[in-house]
Formats: sequence, structure tokens, C-alpha cells
Amino acid sequence: MTKRELVDLVARKAHLTKRAAIEAVDVFLGEVGRVLSKGEKVVLSGFGTFRVISMKGKTVKIPRTDKMVTIKAHRSPRFTPGKKLKRQVSR
Repeated sequence: MTKRELVDLVARKAHLTKRAAIEAVDVFLGEVGRVLSKGEKVVLSGFGTFRVISMKGKTVKIPRTDKMVTIKAHRSPRFTPGKKLKRQVSR
């Protein structure tokens, strides 16, 4: 599902205009990103948890070229699905 398809679905199911649905989806995604950028987690009961993990810097070898590349330390988002979502997907 693309963002455009999600906006269309939200507009139809919530009886919103397309403009209002776009704004709602954008606000939701923006707020999730804002909270994660502060290092906090977002818990959506029944759906799952978004969190940020810290990755250490490391040096790796690219197999094709045997070239060594340094990867800087960084933070990365992670998602853990909730029980309801797991059940829904496994049907």
C-alpha cells in the first residue's frame, strides 16, 4: 500500500475530504518521526511499537570488491509488531 492509497482509504472510511485525509496522514507520520528523532518510542496498542536503536560504527568488507568500508555510528528505527497484528497477518 502506498501513501496515496492510504490517504484514499482514510478519506473513504472516515468520511473525510481528500485534503483532510492527507493532512491527517501527514500529521501522524510527522509526529511519529518527531518522537522517534527525540529517541522516544511510539506504542500503538494492538498494532506495535516503533523505537530507535543505536548502531555502533564498524568497518566491513564488500565481498564483491574486497574493499574495506567504514560505517559511521548512527541511530536506526525499528518496529516490533503487536499481538493483534501478528494474529491478523498469520491468518
